[in-house]
Amino acid sequence: MSGTDLPVIAAVDGSTHSLEALDWAAREAVARALPLLIVHVRQLDRRANQAAQEREAGELLASAVRRADRTAPGVRSTTLAPLDFPSAALVSLSRDASLVVLGSRGLGGFRSLMLGSNSLATASMAKCPVVVVHGGRDGEEPGGADEVFPDIVAGVAADESSEGVLDFAFETAAAHPGARLRIVHGWTMFSSMLSGGPVFDRNAAADAAERSLAELTAGRRAAYPQVEVMKEPVNGTAARTLVTASATASLTVVGRRRGGESLGLGLSPVAHTTLTHAMGPVAVVPC
Repeated sequence: MSGTDLPVIAAVDGSTHSLEALDWAAREAVARALPLLIVHVRQLDRRANQAAQEREAGELLASAVRRADRTAPGVRSTTLAPLDFPSAALVSLSRDASLVVLGSRGLGGFRSLMLGSNSLATASMAKCPVVVVHGGRDGEEPGGADEVFPDIVAGVAADESSEGVLDFAFETAAAHPGARLRIVHGWTMFSSMLSGGPVFDRNAAADAAERSLAELTAGRRAAYPQVEVMKEPVNGTAARTLVTASATASLTVVGRRRGGESLGLGLSPVAHTTLTHAMGPVAVVPC
């Protein structure tokens, strides 16, 4: 398999959240003209009956393939049922994938938790972008939202750390004709000071944020002329800005970025907050 046709991986465990993620992954694989690899990780458990576990995995994957065919006719699906810890298996498989897609919680997730441990661990360590599909908006149950949200939101910092985020966001928008790409940069006077920008003049800081976004997007707008782009420098913290923007987005894209290691996380605080509280699917891009 060449580097241009690495699969979209959909992780399934039979939960409603994972089936929502499968639907998203199947449609995205067709949009990007990529194969779909449906993965069910059989968890390591000495007490489990291996024959029964293999049979259940086969039935689950066969059902998942049928669902993917219904959701995205023409999708090219294969399956895999490795024996491992879920996040470890998905991180390993991500080395040869274009994208890993999973639900925000699995069968073992508590309803009170906004994000499951496997989703968080995979997003923190995967070698390719990871999309975590949240099941509903504003308290809706998974599968209950029929409204189409054509915007793709990309959260960027005003420096080179956003290169991967912009590459992924433009590629995604280009794969979805009619989608509008909103490039969002949340800034505050404090962040302006830290980046060497204006310290006391709010208007000057706003102008600096606008110029930074223009510089970041200049080359890509020429490479993707078919993509409608909106640049949105917003006076506010990055995390709050992205969570708010996610309410009307089909996908919110954020960089994983370093910075959360002191909290025991592989995600920066902004990425972690966005992933946990966004009101729709979130793509976490290694950078």
